[in-house]
Amino acid sequence: MAKIEVNDSNFEQEVIEKSKEIPVIVDFWAPWCAPCVMLGPLIEKVAEENEGKVVLAKMNVDENPLKSQEYGIMSIPNVKMFKDGKIVSEFVGLMPEDAIRQWINENIN
Repeated sequence: MAKIEVNDSNFEQEVIEKSKEIPVIVDFWAPWCAPCVMLGPLIEKVAEENEGKVVLAKMNVDENPLKSQEYGIMSIPNVKMFKDGKIVSEFVGLMPEDAIRQWINENIN
């Protein structure tokens, strides 16, 4: 499975360091956020289609305030793609599956 859970303490290794080998998508979300709950299965499905080309990391913003604050997460769902330790693309809000697929394809190639 191309999905991992990340938190304030393992973010550096699981996202920043790993993104130097393979693009890492971070889905900043919370269980009370309806659009986040709707986005989750869509982004997980598209990430799974791209297994080996991208890693999906899920971060609960309520449980991990440090990284959420560091990356200026003001509204969720907030999705960022990291490559070589840096954010290369992002989107905020719920997107349809096809739009997510297009966003991932544009950014991993």
